[in-house]
Amino acid sequence: MNAAVDAVIPVEVVLAFGANLGDRGATIRAAQREIAASAEIMSFDASPLRETIAMTLAGPDPDAPRYINGVARLTTTLAPLDLLDLVQGIETAHGRVRDVRWGDRTLDIDVITYGEQVSADERLEVPHPRAHLRDFVLSPWVLLDASAVLPGRGSVATLLAQTGDTTSPLDESLTDSHNEEA
Repeated sequence: MNAAVDAVIPVEVVLAFGANLGDRGATIRAAQREIAASAEIMSFDASPLRETIAMTLAGPDPDAPRYINGVARLTTTLAPLDLLDLVQGIETAHGRVRDVRWGDRTLDIDVITYGEQVSADERLEVPHPRAHLRDFVLSPWVLLDASAVLPGRGSVATLLAQTGDTTSPLDESLTDSHNEEA
């Protein structure tokens, strides 16, 4: 991947969103609107949001604030690292602090897929190396696109069945953003 080379042909991308601090759902929906409004984004479709237990380096933590998660499928002309810069800037604008790995956060946005590309460098690995193990990514993804495929891993629905689904539906009418389109 080379951030200096712009993607010219539109590429379909999947992003994952998570938050367990603040107004989680409203923050995710606001970030999604900001991404969708970017000039280099041609289409944007967001999943329903799901709620999950916090996952820490030590494993699931039922005492930590619960996460809200979702995914979005979009089409962009941004190169992979330019897309990463965009989403990390939005994370920062929403108060994201990177002091504890897998710690509590106001907003987390991961690039899950970038077209069919399979690559890694010091900043970005696509497909995301742990997406196939994360029900909080797979479950909303299946709700968005039941026929989705994770490059190199297979059917997202099959991966979710293998992983198990511990997520629960989120009643978005309880968030400030329930009447706004992502």
